[in-house]
Amino acid sequence: MPAVSAQFSVTVRVELDARKEPLGKLTAAIAEAGGQIAGVDLIPGAGPEGKRIREFTIDATDQAHWELILRGIGSVKGARVVEYTDRTMQMHRGGKISVENKYPVKTRDDLSMAYTPGVARVCSSIHEDRSLAFEYTIKKNMVAVVSDGTAVLGLGDIGPEAAMPVMEGKAMLFKEFAGVDAFPICLSTTDTDEIVRTVELMAPTFGGINLEDISAPRCFEIEDRLKDLIDIPVFHDDQHGTAVVTMAALFNALKIIDKRIEDLRVLMVGLGAAGIAVTKMMLAAGLTHIVGCDRAGALSTTREDYLSGEMTGIKRWYAENSNPEHLLGQPDDLLEGMDLFIGLSGPGVIQASSLGKMNRDAIVFAMANPTPEVMPEEAAKYVRIMATGRSDYPNQINNVLCFPGIFRGALDAGAPQITEDMKMAAARGIAEVVSEDDLSEDYIIPSVFDRDVAPKVAEAVIQEARRSGAARFSPESGTFDLGD
Repeated sequence: MPAVSAQFSVTVRVELDARKEPLGKLTAAIAEAGGQIAGVDLIPGAGPEGKRIREFTIDATDQAHWELILRGIGSVKGARVVEYTDRTMQMHRGGKISVENKYPVKTRDDLSMAYTPGVARVCSSIHEDRSLAFEYTIKKNMVAVVSDGTAVLGLGDIGPEAAMPVMEGKAMLFKEFAGVDAFPICLSTTDTDEIVRTVELMAPTFGGINLEDISAPRCFEIEDRLKDLIDIPVFHDDQHGTAVVTMAALFNALKIIDKRIEDLRVLMVGLGAAGIAVTKMMLAAGLTHIVGCDRAGALSTTREDYLSGEMTGIKRWYAENSNPEHLLGQPDDLLEGMDLFIGLSGPGVIQASSLGKMNRDAIVFAMANPTPEVMPEEAAKYVRIMATGRSDYPNQINNVLCFPGIFRGALDAGAPQITEDMKMAAARGIAEVVSEDDLSEDYIIPSVFDRDVAPKVAEAVIQEARRSGAARFSPESGTFDLGD
């Protein structure tokens, strides 16, 4: 049976006979059904005379498992299920974020300063110098989380309404880990021109744009065009967040094994937005031997669809900038002689036994979610270092280690863009959170709950922005220079 998870957690209210409460039998029945009890509470005064109501919080494996647990509870004499609540759905009821005022409006003075007539003086000041918008509006600390709902998690094209819970969650993480205010904006269009124009038009309100769950290859064009059109950071997290955290994990993995980054032979499986971004970042870090695989196998300038001209766009670029030995074949065949396997594809893409063909001290980053390309327990005897995208195994490569801190740094620096050098600085910042004493095969990347990560990433980004001259905010004067 799969492991229980909080995502399938329920609260079950059970009515019990107050004179002969079968609590021990109930907990045994829940355990026998495979449920894991996270809490038991008495609800005072909730039951009719002679009855008590107890509330059980239970983690299950899936929704079907709930029925098995409820039947187990119902089989106990003297117990009756009153109601049960899906805790995940309940958390999302009414949305997960809200807007709150920073100052009270309780008097005439409050109103005259927050709104008319006092607000007119602030508007006039910004009209004369638009850089003051960063000082006197939400712009300095507000990010738009923008999606069209075409590539949401593993669900695919589910539309803007269905994408909203993910974008709300992203906004929560921005606030929780970096103090960045963020607002979800899901667009009812998949037209590239319309998305670009919409974001361009709303850019004056925001200090940064986080693009999210937009399908490839459209996401590449949307990001590139917006970078040219607006003067605030645009960051497609599905691409660059994954790339930054992957590089951080690699930097620390190479501190453990005796190999130089430029000598690594890499097999990359999965050439969507994240796979392309990870590859570009590895090339920038000095790797030269990367072989990328799509569903048809290894990309190469000798592959038939390249020669015929059928291979176009980003895959054609990939073939021209990788695979110097022109290897062909499927992932299992290509693992021989590789030092690093990176998976951003789907479950079961490779056989665990094929990992035995890799070089000594093999590194495997199998990041497909929820089921990786190869399970860690199956890969264990073949690899030195293993990472996944899951929280229930060591070394979780999770974008939350990147995007809150990288936007915190870009906003605080007043940077108009998040450059490639800023991304590399962010990766090194994440890696440096893991101390030399703590670094080990099963701890190459910090926990997503490590509160040192976002400040470290932010500081690394700020320093790089200042070094390169991209920082527009002067901490000495407390002003922005927009150069216009």
